[in-house]
Amino acid sequence: MIWYLEKRIDMKSLMIVSNNVLRDARVQREGKSIARAGHQVRVIGWDRKGEASKEEEIDGIQVTRIRNSILMRIAPSDLFRNPLWWRLAYKEGLKHEFDVVHCHDLDTLHSGVRLKKKRNTPLIFDAHEIFSYMIEEDVSRIILNYAKRMERSLLRDVDHIITVNEALRKHYQERFEGNVTVVMNCPEQVLEEYESPTSEEFTILYVGTLHKSRFVRELVDVVSSIEGVQLMIGGEKELYSEIENKSSKTENVQFLGTVPLENVIPLTKQSNVIFCMFDPASRINQVGSPNKIFEAMAMGRPVIATKGILSGEIVEKEGCGLAIDYDGQSLRKAITTLRDSQSLCEQMGERGLEAAKREYNWSTQERSLLKALDHFA
Repeated sequence: MIWYLEKRIDMKSLMIVSNNVLRDARVQREGKSIARAGHQVRVIGWDRKGEASKEEEIDGIQVTRIRNSILMRIAPSDLFRNPLWWRLAYKEGLKHEFDVVHCHDLDTLHSGVRLKKKRNTPLIFDAHEIFSYMIEEDVSRIILNYAKRMERSLLRDVDHIITVNEALRKHYQERFEGNVTVVMNCPEQVLEEYESPTSEEFTILYVGTLHKSRFVRELVDVVSSIEGVQLMIGGEKELYSEIENKSSKTENVQFLGTVPLENVIPLTKQSNVIFCMFDPASRINQVGSPNKIFEAMAMGRPVIATKGILSGEIVEKEGCGLAIDYDGQSLRKAITTLRDSQSLCEQMGERGLEAAKREYNWSTQERSLLKALDHFA
C-alpha cells in the first residue's frame, strides 16, 4: 500500500548522494516513494569508478552521475577529493529546478547548504549514520574534530533531519533544534505468510561490507569446520580479495562477489539463516541498524547478531534470532544450534515476519518519509 502525500502542487526534489546510486537501497526506496506520490525526483550521484551511465531513469527517478575529474583522480584521498565533489555537485544542482534539496549523509551537505542559499529552498539532511563515528578509527584527531565542527556549522542551515533509527534520532535531536524523523531501512517486499527455505542444505547468508569489523574472516573459518552447513558470502570493500581467496579454498563456502540489490531478497529467502555480526567495540556499530536484519525479518529468516549493541537488541526484542558474544566459539554454537533445530528456525523466522508486517516494512516507513516532506509541499 502506498501512502500518498497530500499536496497542493507537484514538488521537485533534488537528492544528492556520494555514490553511484546503483547499490544504495535507501536512496532508491525514498526516491521511488516520493515519485510515486506524484512528485519529481532527481538524484545527483558520484560515480567514482565510472561504471554507470551519466544519465539514467530508475523507477521514475532521474539519475545524474558525476565522474571524477582529472584532479579528483590524482588526489591521494577523499580528504582532498571531497571539496572537488562538493563543487561539482553544486554546479550540477544549479542546472535543475528544485523545490527542496535532500542531502544523504554529511559528505553531500556542503553542496546542499550552498544550493539552499542560492535558490532559497528548504534543506533536508538524511543522516544514514553518525559521520564522526564512521571515520574516527581511520583518521587523525585533527581531521575528526574538523568533521565535527563542519557538521555543527552545516546543521544550522538544515530545515529537517531524517535518520535511520531512534538512537540516531536522539543523537541529532541533542544537536539540532528542528524536527528529526526516523525512517528505517526496511524492505518493500514482505512475505504474506511463512515459507520454508529452498536451499537443499542448511545455508547461512552474508551480503554486505567485507570489513574486519563484520567478523567475516572468522565466519569463513568457523563454517569451514562445521559439517552440514553451507555459507554464501558476498559484498564489497577492503577484504574482498582476501575473502574470495579464503572461500576458494573451502568446499562449503561460496563467494558471490558483488551482489546486485535486486538479488539480495531472493538470496535471503533461499537461505536458512542470515549472518549479521558487528564489532561491538566500534561506536558506529553500537548504534547501527543493518538492512540485513530487516530483510531477514521480511523473509522470515532467523538472524545471528552481536549481543549488547542495537542490532542485537532488536533481534532479542523481537525474538527473531540469536544475539551472541563476538567470538568464534559463540558463533560455532549458534550455527550448530540452528542447524540442528528446524523448529527453532521456523519459530524465530515467524516471529521476525510478524514484526516485519507490524512495523519493520517500507509501507510504514514511507508514511513517515512523506509526512516529513509534507511540510515543504
